[in-house]
Formats: sequence, C-alpha cells, structure tokens
Amino acid sequence: MKRYEPKDIRSIAIVGHSGCGKTSLGEAFFYITGVNTRLGAVDDQTSMLDFEPEEHKRGGSISSAFGAVEWNGTKVNFVDTPGDGNFIYDGRTAMLGADSAICVVSAVDGMEVNTEKAWRFAIDLSMPVGVFINKMDRERANPAKALEDIQEVMGVRAIPLQVPVGTEADFRGVVDLISKEMVTFAADDSGKVETGPIPDEVADEVEEATEAMIEAAAEADEELLEKYFDVGELTAEEVRQGLVVGIKTGSFVPVMFGAAGKNHGVGSLLDALSLFPDPLSGTPRQVRMGDSEDVEELTPDPERPFAGLVVKSVNDPFSGKLTIFRVVAGTIDADTSVINTTKDGKERFGQINVVQGKKVVPVGHAMLGDIVAVAKLKDTSTFDTLCADKHPLHVVNEPLPQPMMSYIVRAKSKGDEDKIKAGLLKLMEEDPTLAVSQHELTSEIVMSGMGQTHVDTTIAKLGRKYGVEVELDLPPVPYKETIKGNTRIQGRHKKQTGGRGQFGDTWLRIAPQPRGEGFLFKSEIVGGAIPRQYIPAVEKGIVESMVRGPLAGYPVVDVLVVLDDGSFHKVDSSEMAFKTAGSKGFKKGFLECSPTLIEPILDLEIVVPNENTGDIMGDVNSRRGRVITMEPRGRNSVIIAQMPHSEVLEYAKALQSITGGKGSYTMAFSHNEEVPAHLTQKIIDSSPFKQKEDDD
Repeated sequence: MKRYEPKDIRSIAIVGHSGCGKTSLGEAFFYITGVNTRLGAVDDQTSMLDFEPEEHKRGGSISSAFGAVEWNGTKVNFVDTPGDGNFIYDGRTAMLGADSAICVVSAVDGMEVNTEKAWRFAIDLSMPVGVFINKMDRERANPAKALEDIQEVMGVRAIPLQVPVGTEADFRGVVDLISKEMVTFAADDSGKVETGPIPDEVADEVEEATEAMIEAAAEADEELLEKYFDVGELTAEEVRQGLVVGIKTGSFVPVMFGAAGKNHGVGSLLDALSLFPDPLSGTPRQVRMGDSEDVEELTPDPERPFAGLVVKSVNDPFSGKLTIFRVVAGTIDADTSVINTTKDGKERFGQINVVQGKKVVPVGHAMLGDIVAVAKLKDTSTFDTLCADKHPLHVVNEPLPQPMMSYIVRAKSKGDEDKIKAGLLKLMEEDPTLAVSQHELTSEIVMSGMGQTHVDTTIAKLGRKYGVEVELDLPPVPYKETIKGNTRIQGRHKKQTGGRGQFGDTWLRIAPQPRGEGFLFKSEIVGGAIPRQYIPAVEKGIVESMVRGPLAGYPVVDVLVVLDDGSFHKVDSSEMAFKTAGSKGFKKGFLECSPTLIEPILDLEIVVPNENTGDIMGDVNSRRGRVITMEPRGRNSVIIAQMPHSEVLEYAKALQSITGGKGSYTMAFSHNEEVPAHLTQKIIDSSPFKQKEDDD
C-alpha cells in the first residue's frame, strides 16, 4: 500500500444489528478492490473477517475485525463490528478508531434494537452517520418502510442519495441523484456496473428525492442556501459541497441502497465515502497532556508528535500478540520506540502492518487517521495511549459498562487453576468487556461477561487457545452482616495447661455505625487496666472475626467497637491471649446486638421493545426490584430500576426470554439494604460460610 496523505484517508466503522449484513459488506469491500479474489461469505466459512472457530459455529461476528482497501485514490480503513448484544461493546471500543459510521439496516427487518444502540454509540462519539439499506434483493424487502423506521426511531432527517430500481428478485440498480444517471448492476457478483438514462418508472420518485437532497445540501451551508433561494438550483459540485457540510454536522443522514451479499451497490457506497470527513476534519479527541489532570481537546494534526490509541488487542498462543491502534496525531514509521503513557512504560515497534481480517500486510508507516497493527508489544493493551518519547499525552475514554453475568470458574482437572487465570487474563487483554477477579468470600476465580453467549464463547476460546477445560457455577451473593442494637460485653480468655498459661480480659461496647461508614475501633483504657502493647492485639482479634461474621459467616461491616476496660496477668497475659479475648467478646456481643444481613442493590438501565415494557416492569417487581423511571425512546422503552444482586445473577436469561433476545441492560452497584426478615433465616440456614462455635 502506498503512503496516503490524511486528506485521502477515510476510517469508518460498519455498525448495525446482528445479521443485517455488516460482515458481507466488509467482504464485498475486499472483493471489489481486489484484496480478495472471491466474495467471502459467512455462511460457507470463507469470510476473511469472521475467521474464529466460534464465529463459524455461531454464523456471526463475536469480535471486531479490521480491513483496509484502496478505492479511486482513497484509502479506506474499516472496522466490522459485532451486532449481537453480548459483543456490541467490543464494537463500541473498536469504533474509537473510526471517524464515521456506516449503519447497515436490513431492508427486510428495518431498525432493530442493536442497530439503534450502535447508532447511539456513534452519536456519543460525535461521529457522522451514513446508512446503507442492505438486502434489497431479499424477499419482503421494503426500503420505504426501512427509511421510515430510521427517521422515526432515531429522530433524524434521512436523505437518500439514490433511488432504488426494483426490489426483491427484481432489484437491479439505483439512480444516482448527484450524477443523475441510472446505475445498473451486473447479474453476477463482480461489482461491475453500467450507467444509462433514468427509467421512466422511477422518474417522479427521482424528481422528488432529488429536490429533497438539494434542499438538504443547501440548508447545510448559508452561502448555498442564499444561491438556492436566488437561482433555484445548484450545480452538482455545489450539491456535493453542501452534502459534505451536512454529513459532518449531522444536519441529515445520507442513505444508500444495495445487496452486499451480491456485491451490488458497494462501489457506489465506496464512492460516497468521499463525502465523509477525512482525519484532518474529524472530531477532536479528549486528552490529558503530560502529568496534568485537566482535560483538553487534541485537534487532528499530522505535524504533531505521534500519538496512537489502542482499539484492539489479539492474543494467539502461536503467533503472539497483535496490537491494533488508531493514529490520532502525527505519523509513525517502523522500528521506532514509543512510550505507553497509560502503563508508564516503553515499547519498541517492529514492522507496521495493516490488518486484512486474519492477515496482516506490512506497510512500514502510518499516517494520521490510519488504523494499523504492530506485533509483540510487551505490556500494551486495549485503551492504552502510545506516544512519541518526550511528548506524552493520554487519550481520555468513557468506561465500559459493568459485565452483566458472573460465574465461578473451576478447573475440571487438578493443577489447571494457574492455567485458567493466565488464559483468562490473556483473553481479557483482547476483550475489554470481559472481567476476571477473585470472589471476596471464596477467593475463587470469577469470570464476568456481557451475557450467556459471551460467557460460552469465552469458555470455548479458553479451551481451544489455552487447553483448559472448566466448569461454571453461580457465585455466592456477597451478603454482609451488621447490627441494629448496642451492648456491653466481656471477652475473656483463660487457659492453664501447665507452666505459663493464657489470660486476657476485655470489656467491649459494640454499636452500629451509619451505613457505609465501615468498622471503627476505639480504646478508652485508662489507668493501665490493659497494658498498651496488648490493645492492638484486641483490635486484630476483632478484625479477624469480622472476616467471617458470627451470624452466617459473611463479612461484618458498619460496626463501632470501644474497648473500655479489662484486666491482665503479669505472667500469663500475651498478645495472643488478648487477641483471642477480643475475638470471643466480639462474637458474643455481635449476636446480642440484633444482628442482620444486608445485601447489595444494583442500579439497572433496561432497554426493551415497547411491547414488552409492561411484562418487564412486572418481572422487575416480582424480583424485589423497584422501577424508578420509564421513558420511551423510539420503539424502545428505557426502564431505570433497582434490584437486589441475588435477583440479578440470572436476570440476563429472563430478559432474553421475555423480549425474544431484543432486550439489554447495564448495571452498577448502588448501595446496601437490609435483607427482608422473611428471607434472612433462609440465607443463614443455607450459608456455606457459617462458622462453628469456638470451644472455650
């Protein structure tokens, strides 16, 4: 690939619902530009973009894939993003590498839930959006309804740049409204076209659509609008000028038509990318310069020192690690040293490559706006910022939502525990929506994902890439123990075994702390009732007792303990004796203070189709949840609710069942609340952590 100037580069994200044809469009890009000698397809497993075995099994994308093609003097970098709700945030991350989004909408299905979500991602990133209405050749294709859907659901002004000629099996071409000619597609998948006069059958529709397009172009630019009012028409070049401004500002959304699976309309779409912003006119990035905590804007500038944002990491046990990044400032050549400002470390670039699905092609350089890859960086991962040495900055990114579904991961074979953690950490590097942690109660490995399919495919990758077979179990709910009452109690430890004995005597006042205030220990010992050196041991005994509470074995929180009296023996007292005395006193006193369990309550944002709203609200209430607000958003409803953690463990499955897979949610910890009395004893009786009483 030759060296392209930033003005001749376009970097786009292909977004939309699962099954709308995003990957087919990317495959058509490869084929029509000569990168591939055949039109790859997902169904027959010849796709360059869906190449993972798990993608072959599912018949769809589970991870963002990248490509770069050359078309009429322009380099087009593109990202094929997943449209399944389990993997859509992987696409959200990869979109950070693009300047614009092409939203693929099925002419058969119209706007679907994850199409809307991906579109909103683009809006949040201040990206111009274009629409490619796909599957025009399919039975029940209805482009007019799809167009109506777009405008209704997204509340945008959708402006077709083409008029389709024929639908379903009769779809044979489009009328280009800018060039005012009919573009007829070849009957095969070659992508070849013939141009000719506008057919009479669509003449009226073309006239109406042309007028709407010219008006939109004129309204985007004040000078053009004045001329349009004065003269009543614009030249083709002036229309293009207005379209460029309108697309960039988002005053309207351009719409095109095609059938990617047959390579129909793909060349016209590539032509239209010249209307979208180049990297020089892209949205500035939010950054922190040097050691400053202040956020400022980084305007795209090829003359600045190099800066890059990592948008994807891929780990392969055989070929190693591949780091894919977007150049957000300056340029970079192969065999260059850079700094990772996120990890505060140094890295050395070897060859610089463009990514073509599962292949990499050496190019040796990267310009502002490029999406490229380097191999075998030591410590760099997704979201990290890479910079030229002595010119540090850090790109600021919005955090991803918390994973929705968690499981304890246990090895099927003894001795594989370390392999599990190492493998999951590798997978987490390439998938930032995956989380790996240790359970606070059991210290077992917990894997958290965005849904059941995400979990299942991660486990499949763990077995395939790292040779580890595992079994899954739901994690224990992280209940906590606390108290509602007060007491004063003696904690005494005395043991005589022959020779030096053990003696420690404490008096403790125990009271509740305000929720969320944690544990507080105070000493009010006066007159040497307990020697000063033994007081920290009393606190240590109490703290160790709080790890497994006296009620059900869950951690104790929000308790005040005051050591106000006691006694000691000159010979038999020791730190260990007072530690034991403090522990015994705390355990007995805790049970006298109206102990109770508290449970975590989570904030949920649930997005569901309008027709499912009532069922979902009823289900939330049945799970001890509370609906806070509900508001319509196009054909969906957004429900803000709170729900106990125990009820959320398997909520993803219930939501999928009620909505037919069209619902989604995000969650975050809100606060702790007391467990209802009718459930408390059941939880205590079934607790796997309940402690046996100490022998005195």
